[in-house]
Amino acid sequence: LSDTIPGPYKNEEQARAANNGAYPPDLSLMVKSRHDGIDYIVALMTGYVDAPAGKTMLSGLYYNPYFPGGAIAMPKPLVDGQVEYEDGTPGTETQMAKDVACFLAWAAEPEHDDRKRGGIQFVLAMMFAVALTGFYKRFRWSIFKTRKISYTNKYTPKK
Repeated sequence: LSDTIPGPYKNEEQARAANNGAYPPDLSLMVKSRHDGIDYIVALMTGYVDAPAGKTMLSGLYYNPYFPGGAIAMPKPLVDGQVEYEDGTPGTETQMAKDVACFLAWAAEPEHDDRKRGGIQFVLAMMFAVALTGFYKRFRWSIFKTRKISYTNKYTPKK
């Protein structure tokens, strides 16, 4: 029912060869699988720095403090000016990382907007049903709430 996005590599061997021997993960569900998924992706893509003093990095690994363990095989994916936006937005590394993270969030849940819209419609319908039920209850019970009940005691002596 939906089209899949084709992978960038034909097979696992080609993927490993292009990524220093590491098989790249499928990022389409990464946003949902990590705590604060969008923030994690943005931090991961913009967090490449030089390794701190005393930390030795193996050949083909890069230091990223946001990646568990700090050593990641993926080279820095974004560079300022890599993309030109039609509306004149500066193509900074941070802007591109936010765009990629938002796209991955959409790819993980393309039905998100429809689900939220359906939830709002459900809540509105329930509010209408509660209001209608409240009005009906007031209308039906009004005769019982406004009637006067008088008690007589048949054992009271008559005057």
